[in-house]
Amino acid sequence: MEPSTHQPDAASKASTSQPTTIEPKLSRDAAFAPTRFRVGLFYTCLVDMMRPEIAFATVRLLEDAGCQVEVPVGQTCCGQPGFNAGDQTVARDLALQWLQTFEQFDYVVAPSGSCAGMIRKHYPDLFRHDPDLKIRIQRLSERTWELSSFLVEVCGMQKPPGRFQGLITYHDSCSGLRELGVQAQPRQLLRSMPGLELKEMHDPRACCGFGGSFAVKYGAISASIADEKIAQIQQTAASCVVMGDLGCMLHLEGRLRRCGDQQTRVMHLAEVLAGETQVHAGSVTPSKEES
Repeated sequence: MEPSTHQPDAASKASTSQPTTIEPKLSRDAAFAPTRFRVGLFYTCLVDMMRPEIAFATVRLLEDAGCQVEVPVGQTCCGQPGFNAGDQTVARDLALQWLQTFEQFDYVVAPSGSCAGMIRKHYPDLFRHDPDLKIRIQRLSERTWELSSFLVEVCGMQKPPGRFQGLITYHDSCSGLRELGVQAQPRQLLRSMPGLELKEMHDPRACCGFGGSFAVKYGAISASIADEKIAQIQQTAASCVVMGDLGCMLHLEGRLRRCGDQQTRVMHLAEVLAGETQVHAGSVTPSKEES
């Protein structure tokens, strides 16, 4: 999973205003009532291997929004690592498998701006020389959503089912922000949760330094970028930093621990919204549903 490491320019850094609320796109999706959405969960290979609890939280959120959720067993990687390395043959093969796996669904939802961005922004171009396949890929990619965008813009979720007590800060992952415009949607959901206080860091839009293979090829630069982000997180005094991409989570959590910070929690947006655990002052206690 390889979000862009592009740093926002001065103008974009200065502009952090977001709409108070984002209205559901009912004009486009009025043919469906939320209780009739048949959603295919694209849980991503990284979530599957490293943090499957994110996928379970995603299912809970989608079901709470009235969706019928199915998890196809034939799914695999979105192909972004190969695509970014220049191997378009592998990327096309994986895109075709994705198409065959998910074409039957009303929508495809992923708890990752990086993978959803790969599908929506890059899949159609992989088939630019095959008009029939390009049309099929284009139609399905347009029905593919990052989780928070889907909950707000399609389902019209007003308040997520979870509970969270404490101060958090939010990191904007690069691909979700720059490829899909995911910025106001997660904040709208977080601010609707009683007991949760959101404090913005100085520049939540700045890259964390992960960038997939970038962190491997340019380790020192990646660590330096992460250190800048961590300093901003710590300046907020938040006990938890939340984001929508697991690659960024693993990168920042690893760097936090190596720098001696054992207290700051790093959580996926889905976990917070679903309320799998209630967090207070850095500790974990059972939620109402678990007690």
